[in-house]
Amino acid sequence: MTAAGKPWLVHYPEGVPHSLAYPAVPVHAFLDEAGRTYGSVAAVRFGGATLTWAEVLRQANAFAAALAALGVRKGDRVAIMLPNLPQTLIAYFGALKAGAIVVFCNPLYKERELEHQLKDSGAEVIVALDVLYPQIRRLRATTALRAVILTGLTEYMARSLRLMAPLVKPQWVGRMPKEPEVYPFQALLKRHDGHAPPSVAVDPVWDLAVLQYTGGTTGIAKGAMLTHRNLVANVCQLLAWTPDIQPGRERFLAVMPFFHVYGLTVSLNLATRLGATLILVPRFEVKQVVKLIQREKPTFFPGAPTIYVALNQFPGISRYRLDSIRTCISGSAPLPLEVQTTFESLTGARLVEGYGLTEASPVTHCNPLVGRGKPGSIGLPLPDTEMKIVDLETGSEEVPPGEVGELCIRGPQVMLGYWNQPEETDRVLRDGWLHTGDVARMDEDGYTYVVDRVKDVIIAGGYNIYPREVEEVLYEHPAVLEAAVIGVPDEYRGQAPKAFVVLKPGEKATAEEIMAFCRERLARYKVPDHVEFCSELPKSALGKVLRRELRGR
Repeated sequence: MTAAGKPWLVHYPEGVPHSLAYPAVPVHAFLDEAGRTYGSVAAVRFGGATLTWAEVLRQANAFAAALAALGVRKGDRVAIMLPNLPQTLIAYFGALKAGAIVVFCNPLYKERELEHQLKDSGAEVIVALDVLYPQIRRLRATTALRAVILTGLTEYMARSLRLMAPLVKPQWVGRMPKEPEVYPFQALLKRHDGHAPPSVAVDPVWDLAVLQYTGGTTGIAKGAMLTHRNLVANVCQLLAWTPDIQPGRERFLAVMPFFHVYGLTVSLNLATRLGATLILVPRFEVKQVVKLIQREKPTFFPGAPTIYVALNQFPGISRYRLDSIRTCISGSAPLPLEVQTTFESLTGARLVEGYGLTEASPVTHCNPLVGRGKPGSIGLPLPDTEMKIVDLETGSEEVPPGEVGELCIRGPQVMLGYWNQPEETDRVLRDGWLHTGDVARMDEDGYTYVVDRVKDVIIAGGYNIYPREVEEVLYEHPAVLEAAVIGVPDEYRGQAPKAFVVLKPGEKATAEEIMAFCRERLARYKVPDHVEFCSELPKSALGKVLRRELRGR
């Protein structure tokens, strides 16, 4: 593709290069550099306690030595089933330093979901919260797990808070050390403190850093094979996109879970590369997060639309000091314009919408943080990221600007493929291009607009209806807090749009009022035929609305 075929480059903010040189280093080199350069800087703030980057590096080295002593070798899979805790950083970087491939598991997984991920990855070691051990214990007979490392939620809290914290002490805790190959996290660190990590040669281009599972909301979860180069490249691309970011001085509000690739890259990995402070949030609770922002004064806040919605609607939010926040990148779901403008007016921050997917480590697009952004768009491709929009019928012929088709991506952040899934890999990776499954269009300036997922498009009477367009209108209604639109069977049109609506506290509205509001702003065929009010929308751990569950209703 020639420069003339990349109109987005003309609109890059000043100071953002079109192409980058990527260091040939593994991901954990970021931690080594942070420990050397920013050793005295706070790496994490959690529960009233602080760990510096030098301390995180020392403990990650100890954990790597511990894993080696447990028999972990290069290429072995180590599962991590933790929320955002100091232990998560230590286990992640320690496993990488041992040459292992990290398999992140959602702590909220049910036993069936965890069993699939452990079996598919072949993980032999898991690091998890102690309260999760009962279900892990049951899976030891049906998976390859041979060693379990357990840690507590309060282990790194300040002593004063730890004494007040409600401690969960199931009966099995007292017997735990007697069970074969079950190890306390802190005991392993103490035993190997001061030990050098094993010497493991890593090829950044081909060696895997993470097996990141995706697709669980639509089918059987698949492990995206992300190499060290994939993750390093995406951090470098983000760093280039934020030229005013200040190494050693930023404070990241780490509310996006590290076990999801968005939180992993845009919070954990990027903060490590910068020597920034991670203000850890194990679980999003709006009241606690509002107080945390006022107390800890974060400057960089990667989030999801549902999080910004919750903050916008928090009672008395205008009384809190939120003006420390300068930069926010929203991902995981479309960002309604109303949500964006309200949050920016509350904080004075710049909130922009970006886009990515697990298979691309994940970020591929973002609106400029300095200069011109286009509301409703996902912005421009990051440096060295190519894109094209292909015809939905052929899947190969490019369509001109303004026309709708499937978004395809090519760049250094794109995965090698799916773990043990060659047919699925061939389906989405074709001639070096990642077919995203998202319906999009590109304007003349190279800004991209994701219309919807291919599978979410509603076909009503021969017309294509894109749920996001309808949802944007619903969010404009003064009584609507959240909304989602799906297609439901219709005898006459084949499908008809149905809206699920959550009202703001204290507000009232009828289905007819909602539909009348839409009729004033949408073509008739796009107006929902059905409106169902609910107390909340089903969401993933990242805040993405689970349309599959809505369809199941």
